[in-house]
Amino acid sequence: MSRVCELTGKGPMSGNNVSHANNKTKRRFLPNLNDVTLISDTLSRSFKLRVSASALRTVDHRGGLDAFLAKAKDAELSAKALKIKKDIVKAQAAA
Repeated sequence: MSRVCELTGKGPMSGNNVSHANNKTKRRFLPNLNDVTLISDTLSRSFKLRVSASALRTVDHRGGLDAFLAKAKDAELSAKALKIKKDIVKAQAAA
């Protein structure tokens, strides 16, 4: 399982540990990923996703999974999230 947020595409970054003597060694900054179950109002169904804590706050701020995916760029979304977005758009068009 890769360490990438399924909604924002946020992944590991690299940087340095810097000691008091200013010695530098490489390190990785990992995103704060959580396994969450998000509910789609349009589809009346829940989805399990691996999402960063910041993305989870953004989902709440925008008013749920449907609103978040409507505004999200397709390039940032995972294949699973893209399929959910397509299903939501299709269901909204039919209604």
